[in-house]
Amino acid sequence: MTTQDPYESEGHRLFAVAPMIDWTDRHCRFFHRQLSRHARLFTEMIVDQAILHGDRERLLGFDPVEYPVVIQIGGSDPERLAKATAMAAAWGYDEINLNVGCPSDRVQSGTFGACLMREPNLVGECLAAMVESAGAVPVTVKCRLGVDDQDIETALDALADAAVSAGVAGIWVHARKAWLEGLSPRENRDIPPLDYDRVHRLKARLGGMFVGLNGGLRTIDDALSQSHGLDGVMLGRAAYQTPDILAEVDAAFHGDEARPIDHAALIETMIDYAAGHMAKGGRLNQVTRHMTGLFSGKPGARRWRQILSENSTRPDARPDLIREAFQAVRLDESKVEAA
Repeated sequence: MTTQDPYESEGHRLFAVAPMIDWTDRHCRFFHRQLSRHARLFTEMIVDQAILHGDRERLLGFDPVEYPVVIQIGGSDPERLAKATAMAAAWGYDEINLNVGCPSDRVQSGTFGACLMREPNLVGECLAAMVESAGAVPVTVKCRLGVDDQDIETALDALADAAVSAGVAGIWVHARKAWLEGLSPRENRDIPPLDYDRVHRLKARLGGMFVGLNGGLRTIDDALSQSHGLDGVMLGRAAYQTPDILAEVDAAFHGDEARPIDHAALIETMIDYAAGHMAKGGRLNQVTRHMTGLFSGKPGARRWRQILSENSTRPDARPDLIREAFQAVRLDESKVEAA
């Protein structure tokens, strides 16, 4: 666990990689940590019932190198969320986040995620229970601007006020509505228009409360631009699909010396990590699937992706496949291959 609570650090803008179902698992987070020392890494959303009754090592376990790391929990029952929060806090997470933004059908059927935007009082009860159970670990919430035909001014303010009253350390806002009627989860990531100004208005209204922005940011320059006046920014798909950009985070947001990626060292680290994972019974592709976006736009990137994607699922696939794929990348050539 990290020693400094960034939600109490004045003047510090926080950068985070967003929680993404099926993407930001422990292998993804280990890989991302090799590219940035300081980025705050979120888990996939984990349902409270799974934490209470499932395989906790599989669900909650992580490598200490991942710190600072945040667990995102889904649920809508204050008692269950309190118990799940206590377990997560004991596991050593730096922060515990409640999901009030996911629009997927399976989340709606469990009455949590974005549909909770309609029930700010319940969200407040859930967060208050989590704060009480978390002890010294900060509790935050990640939400949308609203859902369906809600007015984004009143809906976001109601949710934020409930969260503040509950004692949260921060509010992360995906700057789109979620349309639960008529749009698929994939469409909800692109079709509803972005409204960054609404997030800035929320920050102006809440003053000293941490407010961070998520949604549609593609580059570190985008993140820096939108972070002015806010406390943090969060990248999701851009960080996953073009992970090289994470190497810019530490200089841009933390004042570290800008350094190029040592790709050769990174590859060897990931080979060793994959070997350790496979020694425990894991599969190579569980690690390499998160690495295919590396080298995007560089000569040989297509071949890199092809080798990893087609060969890592074979029964005889070994960690050295990562080195073989790396040999196809030509980092010293000026010619750029289409990503």
